[in-house]
Amino acid sequence: MPRGRRGRRQQRRGSGAARMLEPALLLLLHHGAAHGYTLLKQLAEFHLDPGDPSVVYRALRDMEDRQWVTSTWDDESTQGPPRRVYSLTALGDHALRQHTEELTQVRGRIDRLLGAYQQHMEDGEGEHH
Repeated sequence: MPRGRRGRRQQRRGSGAARMLEPALLLLLHHGAAHGYTLLKQLAEFHLDPGDPSVVYRALRDMEDRQWVTSTWDDESTQGPPRRVYSLTALGDHALRQHTEELTQVRGRIDRLLGAYQQHMEDGEGEHH
């Protein structure tokens, strides 16, 4: 079976940093429209380094396919070739809210797990301390 959109989505969800890319891009675009290169640089605010810039551009294209973002060509403010400017849509704003709700739930589960670990270590019971 060919790997379509679903296969790419499953692959992206494989690592924590990859799962953070979409909400980070949506949040950056929530502040205002931006060029892809600008977004790449701004991802550092979240300690996200996609490694290969094509990962970010692929995510932006996927989000454009889902109508979370739109893009236009900017040929006036660049000295070189035209560049795409990405903007958040109302659907993208909704997706950002969903991502933040999911991240809040995940943070709660992580906090419970870390709390249980810390309590276990303080209790000093078990063979691995």
